[in-house]
Amino acid sequence: MSANKARGTAAETAVVRYLQAEGAIHAERRALRGKHDRGDVAGIPGVVIEVKDHARIDLAQFVDEAAREAWAGPVPEVGVAWIKRRGKGSPGDWYVAMTGAQFIGLLKDAGYIPREET
Repeated sequence: MSANKARGTAAETAVVRYLQAEGAIHAERRALRGKHDRGDVAGIPGVVIEVKDHARIDLAQFVDEAAREAWAGPVPEVGVAWIKRRGKGSPGDWYVAMTGAQFIGLLKDAGYIPREET
């Protein structure tokens, strides 16, 4: 296994363990599916998590990839990029990034912003 792949696997595993410790007991690493990839972490309904451990953070690329993968399934989901911070071991100290539109959707789902009636 390449060093980059090993780093990615370790970061994904750390995020899954963190989610499980916080109560997301069904969180698990997802198998790679090439062009049909649906994120790195499964088990949280409605959410696609793309985990990144790169020396250089390319926020636009990471968020775009997570958003693409969130829309790749039969039902659109929220896509987030969970990005490792240098010098921070716990995923609780890492960054989680998404588009503003997705954040508004989360706020509406949580009831902080009323949904428009149709």
